[in-house]
Amino acid sequence: MVRAVTSFGRSGLSDWLLQRVTAVILVAYFLCIGASLLGGVSYAEWKSMFEGTAMRIFTLLAVLSLAAHAWIGMWSVGTDYLTERLMGKTGNVLRLAYQIGCGLVIFVYVIWTIQILWG
Repeated sequence: MVRAVTSFGRSGLSDWLLQRVTAVILVAYFLCIGASLLGGVSYAEWKSMFEGTAMRIFTLLAVLSLAAHAWIGMWSVGTDYLTERLMGKTGNVLRLAYQIGCGLVIFVYVIWTIQILWG
């Protein structure tokens, strides 16, 4: 029986909880962006909106949420479909390469976002 949902150990329940929390953050961010786009936004208004520290932090939080959400999803796909049973003897090697590739791409996108926001 599961006793601690928020433990730091890797478990399916903690992944599920993290995905739900990051999904709520992403919905809030995209609703905020969508609401600002409804009336039409000029470049100057868009630029001034993202010059504020609060919007930069909210954007960074959304990107980190997207990265965590994507990592859990891609990890789940990799462990479900890239197995020795389905892929033969190279399944574990392919899964490792896939996970390293996904992690590297996500890392690059997060660093790139930080450079854009505060560069």
